Amino acid sequence: MSDTATAAPPVRSSIARRRQLLTWLVVAVAVGAVLWIAYALLFAGRTVKTDNAYVGAEVAQVTPLIPGPVAKVLVRETETVKAGQPLVVLDDADARIAVAQAEAALGQAERKVKGYAANDTALGGQVGARQADLMRAQANLTMARTDLARRQNLAGSGAVSGEELTTAKNAFAAAEAQVAQAEANLRAAQGAREANQVLIAGAPLEQNPEVAAARARLDAARLALARTVIRAPLDGVVSKKSVQVGQEVQAGTPLMAVVPVYAAYVDANFKEVQLEKVRVGQPVTLTSDLYGRGVKFHGRVTGLSGGTGSAFSLIPAQNASGNWIKVVQRLPVRITLDPKELAEHPLRVGLSMKAAIDVSGAR
Repeated sequence: MSDTATAAPPVRSSIARRRQLLTWLVVAVAVGAVLWIAYALLFAGRTVKTDNAYVGAEVAQVTPLIPGPVAKVLVRETETVKAGQPLVVLDDADARIAVAQAEAALGQAERKVKGYAANDTALGGQVGARQADLMRAQANLTMARTDLARRQNLAGSGAVSGEELTTAKNAFAAAEAQVAQAEANLRAAQGAREANQVLIAGAPLEQNPEVAAARARLDAARLALARTVIRAPLDGVVSKKSVQVGQEVQAGTPLMAVVPVYAAYVDANFKEVQLEKVRVGQPVTLTSDLYGRGVKFHGRVTGLSGGTGSAFSLIPAQNASGNWIKVVQRLPVRITLDPKELAEHPLRVGLSMKAAIDVSGAR
């Protein structure tokens, strides 16, 4: 009797503790459920996330604009370069000779045009001389006409012999021929001067077509010489270098690529069911597998692709055959990054990222 009375209180105490623990457990579960519901209502619908995101950049291909043998390669793979920095030097011997020839041709063209101006003065003198010749011929013709008329008047009275009359007629015909010849010579001199003036009229020496054409050829030769030095088109990192000293390259041959790592962007592939509230300009928070969760990048949505990845694939899916299974598609979303953060933590093309777009402000 006494043993049973002694054991009863500990049993009751154990049952009470269990009930208390069960009560606390129920309360904890209820509080957790309330908190989860509150989070879902307040925060879960404010962002859309994906880990299917990758770093990209507008990679610049470095290609020569003229053919030639490679004389120097001034950079190495993975080297950081600045815009305008020399990367490759082609042999410039032929280009220098072409420049010298073009300079000589320009000098010849300028002297030739200056000769046109000098010829204009000489041709002007010839025109004046031909005008004087014409005036003398016309004067001789007048004298011959007068002399012939006088002798014709005297011929009826017998005062002038037939021989004298014939001589006067011949002199008049010769004077007419001299006038015609002088007029022809004057027209020829005037035509030569007009043709010469066409070559120099309307433009100074620098704008003369012959001089301008020669100068254009010189500019082209100098441009070709400048292009023997191939420079970086933008700031970035040298990648895919495939050029060696002594290699004969043709215009357009890819020599290397320059990746603008400080102007990188992210293409995040979101499911189509996530894009209802995604808008251009929305803020994005990103993390990189390279730096981990401790480093956060911030950016903004700048655009959505015009089609899904499958639509632009080499062999697009054909869903009209009848064997159709719906597959959730993904659409690339372009995200620009903060340049200051990129400068502090550079990224490389192709790296994986996680992106979360804040869509709370979408309407």
